[in-house]
Amino acid sequence: MQNRITKLFNIQYPIIQGGMIWVSGWKLASAVSNAGGLGLIGAGSMYPEVLREHIQKCKKATDKPFGVNVPMLYPDIEKIMDIIVEEGVKIVFTSAGNPKIWTSFLREKGITVVHVVSSVKFALKAEAAGVDAVVCEGFEAGGHNGREETTTFTLIPMVKEQVKIPVIAAGGIGSGRGMLAAMVLGADGVQIGSRFAATIESSAHDNFKKTIVDVKDGGTQLTLKELAPVRLVKNKFFKEVQELYQQNPTIEQLKELLGRARAKRGMFEGNLDDGELEIGQVAGLIHEIKPAKEVLEAIVEEYQQVKKEQLF
Repeated sequence: MQNRITKLFNIQYPIIQGGMIWVSGWKLASAVSNAGGLGLIGAGSMYPEVLREHIQKCKKATDKPFGVNVPMLYPDIEKIMDIIVEEGVKIVFTSAGNPKIWTSFLREKGITVVHVVSSVKFALKAEAAGVDAVVCEGFEAGGHNGREETTTFTLIPMVKEQVKIPVIAAGGIGSGRGMLAAMVLGADGVQIGSRFAATIESSAHDNFKKTIVDVKDGGTQLTLKELAPVRLVKNKFFKEVQELYQQNPTIEQLKELLGRARAKRGMFEGNLDDGELEIGQVAGLIHEIKPAKEVLEAIVEEYQQVKKEQLF
């Protein structure tokens, strides 16, 4: 399955595991990389020295390429970037910010840079900033999304039409069929988050993993757009948010309800009532918790089988 993405990252399959907060530690990243994809450590939920520990453990657990996802709104981002350079990380995915700020710095250090975007406008800005590829994430994705609410399978061909760098599809992809559909629409690879959240190696709490398996279609919704749009499972906290919306709340009232560490409480500590449970719409297709290697192999097998059947 050699193409521009496998060559860019020196991996076997054009499959990237999303760098999700509270979910993507070194165990998951190394498992995906060892299976032939590209594992990502999610730095967004880690203090700088915790990230260093995860990078060091990942290097011991795999001799394959892996990367780090860095939300650029992170308060200690300078420390994070210094650690990435010091530890010799070769691939960085940036998100939630202006790619111009760090792309040149990272590329000067010989690091491959990919930026996550939710629109053609931001894809073009990322390309102009000098990134090596873009992840185009659609409205279906879990966690924080763009405000445009453009679906993945609409976004991919529109971005592909405008940029020359490789395009990675994300949002709503969790199977070989989904991967093939994205590739037919012009994607050079896929980034998969939710499916890898429900794996043995995921650092998510078992309660959250079981919730992912139980989610049906319509079980998630994008909310809190006034702060930062986020797709959540419809649990007790979500219902409290919706009840507050009935009162036409101020941004300050929304912030007060959200509070601090709400995502950690839900996804990492397993509080299914009061926690923020971030997962994508594709959760409705996730029916069991399996090792990451088996998940990746099943995706590749289905992709190849369906591609053969359809004679693509």
